[in-house]
Amino acid sequence: MTQPSYDDVVSLPASLSQSVPVAFEDINGHLNIRHYVGIASEGLDDSLVELGIPQMWPISAGQAVFSAEHHMTYFAELRTGDKISVRVRMLGRSERAAHVLVFLVDETHHRVSYAMEEIFLHVDMESRATSPWPQAVAGAFDERITEHQALPWDAPVSGSMSLR
Repeated sequence: MTQPSYDDVVSLPASLSQSVPVAFEDINGHLNIRHYVGIASEGLDDSLVELGIPQMWPISAGQAVFSAEHHMTYFAELRTGDKISVRVRMLGRSERAAHVLVFLVDETHHRVSYAMEEIFLHVDMESRATSPWPQAVAGAFDERITEHQALPWDAPVSGSMSLR
């Protein structure tokens, strides 16, 4: 995966901003791997709200998104106190899945720290099986994907996953 520039990635809206807390530090003195994934996942969830997928979707509508695949790349370590943001680039969708890149941006040092490429699925919680995206959500995805395809920088995908 080719590392995008800080300026490229911050052209995407910030979905979540915070400082790295002491409790997230590991024995190496930097953000523990599980927190990279957790923060990126929370930022992705936050970005999906404006596409019609609220945080409480499983309870309010009986629908959910389930992760199916991840590819993670670490570019630069994050340390306690660093200010970070999450930025999400929508890559594509199929009838029942979506493909995204989620970036953790080190706002303190103006660099991209981490990228998580993900495929996630739309799931009907009653049947616990994949199902087609609701029409309004699919339309919102399509608009955002078109907007992100027009960005002047290539999406640094791993090549290890794709929509089916």
